[in-house]
Amino acid sequence: MQRRQIFSSQFITVLTMVGVTVGLGNVWRFPYMMGQFGGSAFLLIYLFFTLAFGIPAMTAEWALGRATRQGTLGAMRIAFGPVFGTAAGVLLLVTVLVAGSYYVVVVANVIYSTLFSVTQGFSDATMPGFEAGLSNGWLQYVAALVLMLLALLVVYRGLKKGIEAVSRVFVPFFGIVVIYLVFHALSLEGAMARLADFLKPDLAALGPTEIFAALGQSFFSLGLGGTFLLVYGSYLAGDANIPRSALLTGLGDVGSALLAALFIVPTILAFGLQIDQGPGLIFSTLPALFSQMPAGRILGSAFLLALSMMAFLSYVAAIEVIAGSIPDSDQGVVTRKRVIVVVGLLQALLILPIALEPSLIGTLDLIFGSGMQVFGSALALLGLTWGLGRATSLQQIFGTATGRWTRFYFHWLRWTIPVVLLAILVNYVISAV
Repeated sequence: MQRRQIFSSQFITVLTMVGVTVGLGNVWRFPYMMGQFGGSAFLLIYLFFTLAFGIPAMTAEWALGRATRQGTLGAMRIAFGPVFGTAAGVLLLVTVLVAGSYYVVVVANVIYSTLFSVTQGFSDATMPGFEAGLSNGWLQYVAALVLMLLALLVVYRGLKKGIEAVSRVFVPFFGIVVIYLVFHALSLEGAMARLADFLKPDLAALGPTEIFAALGQSFFSLGLGGTFLLVYGSYLAGDANIPRSALLTGLGDVGSALLAALFIVPTILAFGLQIDQGPGLIFSTLPALFSQMPAGRILGSAFLLALSMMAFLSYVAAIEVIAGSIPDSDQGVVTRKRVIVVVGLLQALLILPIALEPSLIGTLDLIFGSGMQVFGSALALLGLTWGLGRATSLQQIFGTATGRWTRFYFHWLRWTIPVVLLAILVNYVISAV
């Protein structure tokens, strides 16, 4: 069996994990979900789900990955047996394959927006040309293919020479740019007052759809789903402190989402633009925003470039999920190189209809970006706590530590979180029918 790759250090572990979790989920998805599903009331529910369910679920997915040293398919087989485990693993890998196909189209849109901002800038004169290019499905398809090939190259180079190397550059750059933009946004005239008004929670606006959207956003943003974090968990060193790394990663993820919102929300409100535009927010409202802002071309270009980098890292993780899952279960039959080639061919086919018909993204994102990630994470929790058992679960998460707290934590993972996740998922499906 091929030896499993291991992260270089705990710092690189957290840096790489932040690169996985911080991406379009925080900057593209979070602001539009917040604007569309209840505003600051959505924010409160999102924060609760992240702290109470998301970060604990992250420790479980990492623990399952490290305990099995397998990807999604192998881990599910070990946890649930060859029949159900194979079915569950294949379902989750198909989910990542489909989600990656629309995700890379959105990333391509961001790259296109970045290049347009740098070369021409957003103004009344240039906006028709920008919108024409953005709506050109074949142009976006070619851009998505180029990004896909770059992501395949990073994955092919492996954990240290590929994923870690890129993360070392992209993650710090994103942090520096977004922090600067937040200070700039909050200094705009009237921005603080409008933001304070927007942040007054209206809990009456919360229904099954809004609660499900907040849960889905939390799990989408953290990369939960029995896929991304499970595979990256299999690369954790044996002595890595899982609770500490999960807390740091979760706080980094939440912090980046809030920073992105603190840039996007007050600037949009200050200029009197619409925040409830849905998935097209950063491609419709933000260009109009950058065309009106002082130094908008420079600030907009920096923001879009930073977003492009982080979104690319998340897409790399989607490819790595599949490449890091299948070879572990089929050594000698399917090599990593062959898996990468097959994934590229399948992605190229799936990307085409989405690039030509971008209206599909919203529907696919709700199903695969929210529903399947919640379901997949529930499977991972059950696989760890029921499949591998209490002793393995606690040993992976807490090492030799024992006591009431560890027992409570185990039951929280084994019973509370899966029941809550499945209840919210079922309630949403019933309310949507």
